[in-house]
Amino acid sequence: MRRHIVFERLHNFRDLGGYPAADGRTVAWGRLFRSDSLGKLRDQSVDQAQAGDRDRFLALGIRTVIDLRHPWEVERSGRVPHHQGLAYHNLSIEHRPYDQAGLDPDVDPAPFLAGKYTEVAHDGAEELRRALEVIAGDTAPLVFHCHSGKDRTGLLALLVLALLGVDEDDIVADFALTGLATDRLVAEWHASYPDLTLSWPAYGHAPAEVMRLFLAALTARYGSVRGYAAERLGVGDDLVAAVRGRLLTP
Repeated sequence: MRRHIVFERLHNFRDLGGYPAADGRTVAWGRLFRSDSLGKLRDQSVDQAQAGDRDRFLALGIRTVIDLRHPWEVERSGRVPHHQGLAYHNLSIEHRPYDQAGLDPDVDPAPFLAGKYTEVAHDGAEELRRALEVIAGDTAPLVFHCHSGKDRTGLLALLVLALLGVDEDDIVADFALTGLATDRLVAEWHASYPDLTLSWPAYGHAPAEVMRLFLAALTARYGSVRGYAAERLGVGDDLVAAVRGRLLTP
């Protein structure tokens, strides 16, 4: 099964199934997805491509959307279109917004982004726990997303996959898959902001080293991602078991 699902307007939509996980089980296909902004599915009457994207999205049978963006981003760029039976949760995990596109060209992406992820992991503890609670409920198929589907989305993907027992190398590799969407994400930025300059050459890139540094920071402070979830998010064994029960193959 292909991990990336092709859309015209969405560039980074993919299935998190198939990874080996705890107890010899596997993350189930077709139950958990990650994406860039689903606001691009709105106004299906605008053109045929957009209408086709919405049809493809609905065909996945998704019941739940977790939108990790700031409310002002949702207001500016739109949210997933309303659909009967589709639950929507706006859980903004990033409390200190910044302009990634406008960063100085000399900013090294690996330590900078790893530091930002660490910041979000602590600032957004309440929202991250709530996201896990939503995922643990009878909510699948479920998709979570931010703007580009890379940073905030990558952090939640790491947390969920780690609690499912997925190996660190697979988590890092999944993060780096955004690299396949980088060119389209950059082109979209230029099309959206033609009067601005994209200053940071690392915009839209997802080097594996970012996630490795972030994982190392969590491990140094909490012993593991599971330790972080327990100590910072208050995630107990029951919640972990519920997430695994929803997302792992029998």
